[in-house]
Formats: sequence, C-alpha cells, structure tokens
Amino acid sequence: MRLFTVKPKAVASMSKPFSMMLMVGSLLVSCSQANYSSLSATQAKQTVSLTISAAASLTDAIAEVEQLYEQQYPQVSITSNFASSGSLQRQIEQGAPVDVFISAASNKMDVLQKQELLLDDSRQDLLQNKIVLIVSKKNSTISEFKDLASTDVYNISIGEPDSVPAGKYAQQVLTSLGIFEQVKPKTVFAKNVRQVLAYVETGNVDAGIVYATDAKDSDKVKIVAVAPTNSHSPIVYPTAALKQSKNPAVAKDFVAFLLSDSADDVFEKHGFTPVSGSLLANQ
Repeated sequence: MRLFTVKPKAVASMSKPFSMMLMVGSLLVSCSQANYSSLSATQAKQTVSLTISAAASLTDAIAEVEQLYEQQYPQVSITSNFASSGSLQRQIEQGAPVDVFISAASNKMDVLQKQELLLDDSRQDLLQNKIVLIVSKKNSTISEFKDLASTDVYNISIGEPDSVPAGKYAQQVLTSLGIFEQVKPKTVFAKNVRQVLAYVETGNVDAGIVYATDAKDSDKVKIVAVAPTNSHSPIVYPTAALKQSKNPAVAKDFVAFLLSDSADDVFEKHGFTPVSGSLLANQ
C-alpha cells in the first residue's frame, strides 16, 4: 500500500478565501483517498514513543520493519516486546502500556476485541504462515510427521498449546494425523516458538514443530515436512492498535505502515505471505 497526499498548487492570483476553500477541499480528498496518512505536522515536531507487542515468530521481520518506519519518521521511537501471543494478550488485559499488538492467531485478538480494548477501525489481517516439522541438519531418521510416533524418536518440542498459537496448530496437525496420543508422552512444551527452534538447534530434542518462517531464519535446522493445510486452522496474523495507546493516531499509522509495500517486501523476505486486500475486521 503506498502513501500519497494531495497537495494544493499555489496560484498567485487566487484570493485568500478561495485559496483557503481549495486547501480544505484538497485535504478532504487526501483523507478520503489515501491508503494511510502520514504523521501530522504537529506530531512531526514531537518525540513520540510506541510500544509494539508481537508474536515471537515475528522477531526478525518486525525489527526490520520498525527500522524502516523510524527512518521515515525519525521522531518516532519504537520499543518492541516479543513473546507468545497468549502471554502478550494477558499482558494487554492487565494494562501493559502497549500501542500495537500483532498476534500469531486470530483468537487472541478476538478476546481483546470482545473486551473492547482495540482502537476502532484499526484491526487488520496482516500475514499468513505455514507449519513445518524441523530436525537438525545431521538428523537422517525423521522424514515425515508420522515418524514422530516411532520408538526411535525420544523427544520432540512444540509450543504450549494454551498460550502459543504454533503449539496449538502443532497439536491440531498431530491429532489430524492420528498420532498425538503416541507423541504426547515425549513432548517437550516450550514457552514460545523461538524456544522450540532453539531446542532443535542445540540438539536437546530430536524434532520440533514451528512456523516455516522460523525454520527459514535458521541455518542449523532443516524442514523435513510441511503440514497439510487441512490439518490445522488457518494461520493468520492479525494486528491492531489499542485503545489505551497514548498516541492513537501514530499507532494507527504504524498499523497502516505494516500493510505497505515496503513492509510487504520485508515480510516476504522472511517467508511470510502478506494478506492482500485486507479489510477492517468490523466491516
């Protein structure tokens, strides 16, 4: 999505009243047509702080997007908080000073929306992802999900299903394949998807189930299987600005920037699929 504004051309012969009418009309057109608006002139002169809480699987991509935003708006200082979506949801419910939330699952955002904690007209579906089975690059005994039920596999790691969306998706995949009960006794639950990745990278577990994007960012693991799309719920990352934000206009502007072409390029580089043509959740 591209930023554009309509700037009224200066005409020397215009009278002041007519000139003012033209400027107001141009601003109205700009507001109604622009995909997202830049910071106002007043805000541009102020130092603004934003806190972004995002799913752990977004760590690298969001850090890069934030750099792009700060380059465009140097007066904005961004602080990031990465954890499982469930943990971030609870922090927000408890009043944590967060301006923008990016969840790895729609149900976490749904809870906040039902409590009316989201800023009106700010929720957007942002990204999609895939669930994959990973092992260390030296592992040659696991080649598909059903291998996890083998007696030759001693432990695997997934995120805690109640708080980590990737863990919930992993549980759905294993259940769909009919092996969850066999795998459950040797499952090591992690507090977020990045911890699952670390367990596999260090050899503490034989295998792990993570997002494709996490595997892509690691040179110590390999993907041996991709979960069938019908084996789990759709993986959608929604984002929204929060009502408690002290800078709601800037928070909404950052959400809009997440949907821009520049941000799309970063997300795609990290293996995410941007959701094209996102609509406001309440429309």
